[in-house]
Amino acid sequence: MIPKELEAKILRFYHAEKWKVGTIARQLGIHHNTVERVLSQANSPFVKRTVRPSIVDPYMSFVLETLEEYPTLTASRLFEMIKERGYPGGPDHFRSIVAKHRPRPPAEAYLRLRTLPGEQAQVDWGSFGNIQFGKASRRLSAFVLVLSWSRQIFVRFFINQRMSSFLRGHVEAFQFLGGVPRVLLYDNLKSAVLERVGDAIRFHPVLLDFAAHYRYEPRPVPVRRPCEKGRVERAIRYIRGAFFAARNWTDIDDLNAQVLAWCKGLAGQRKCPEDKTMTVQEAYEQEKAFLLALPDNPFPVDDKEEVSVGKTPYVRFDLNDYSVPYRLTRRILVVMADEKTVRVLEGNEVVAEHKRSYDKGQQIEDPAHIEELIQQKRQARKHRGMDRLYHAAPTSRDLLSVTAKRGSNLGLVTANRRKRHRRPASAT
Repeated sequence: MIPKELEAKILRFYHAEKWKVGTIARQLGIHHNTVERVLSQANSPFVKRTVRPSIVDPYMSFVLETLEEYPTLTASRLFEMIKERGYPGGPDHFRSIVAKHRPRPPAEAYLRLRTLPGEQAQVDWGSFGNIQFGKASRRLSAFVLVLSWSRQIFVRFFINQRMSSFLRGHVEAFQFLGGVPRVLLYDNLKSAVLERVGDAIRFHPVLLDFAAHYRYEPRPVPVRRPCEKGRVERAIRYIRGAFFAARNWTDIDDLNAQVLAWCKGLAGQRKCPEDKTMTVQEAYEQEKAFLLALPDNPFPVDDKEEVSVGKTPYVRFDLNDYSVPYRLTRRILVVMADEKTVRVLEGNEVVAEHKRSYDKGQQIEDPAHIEELIQQKRQARKHRGMDRLYHAAPTSRDLLSVTAKRGSNLGLVTANRRKRHRRPASAT
């Protein structure tokens, strides 16, 4: 729509001043189609501009047929095709022609999605840049869950998007809310959906076990349908602007303490979109009664990985090496890790426990493991000396037995005997 004053100018210039359509368009800085539309709506007869022939006219039937069959074909590819057929023009003008004639999909109308209290929540990850841990750059991600009716937000920051973090975010969100929504909507995250072909969906088996434990239905939104998870996407934008922007924090624990206070405070004081007479906090207090009850025991969410121990007594986990007792070399063990601690298990026995490192290329060692290895190496050297002496002089077994009874150092005796029997370097 154009202003009424502009319509009046067009009609006055055309009827009173006898200006042509092109003159009016140039002087008012508008398109000639706008001038023609105003004159047509006012039932003012005007002489239509003569359309000059264009060098693309002989090729337009080919262009239109191709666009009808392949509506998303790029203008550059179509230009190459028409150039091979003899088109002498340049690509810039041709692109404008293609843009004018490309078929447009019909505009889609959307119904506003309304949900019942306690019925649904939406879940997604939000990326908030990287943070540095020594030599390692870790991605800072926010797990965000939003109740669809009250718009109550829960946020928890992690430095990865591992399945353990994904599930830990759920557990802490359910504890924060005091219950579980009946349906959780997911984007097509790898933590939720392993494979999707049309409506055929293969969920991650761990997520299915988790959902069964908490008695809710996991439901992925259709592909390329952002309107169906708009609540969580708007919440992530809200978090970026209202919480994270210009925020000072010392570490991930400090950041999570601040965002939890924000979720309970400022984020809950905004107006509820479903009922403007209430705040989000007041709406959540009503919705809380409709949430499913929490189970007695939480779902285990620790990282769990099978690892192999090589020639050296270390296991590799999350870019770092953790020491284990030397006797476990060449074994298959299991690593169980939470956000603070890494435990190494052989069967059900914990054989090593370390503080978790988020750096990379580090060797995290228990001094007891290293001391055991050193003592084992010393014992091995002593036994190798006795073995060599026995093979060189079988009668030395009696000597070693007497030495042992006297309490003498067998390693020192075998070393001295080896030196005594060693031939001089000049004796060849």
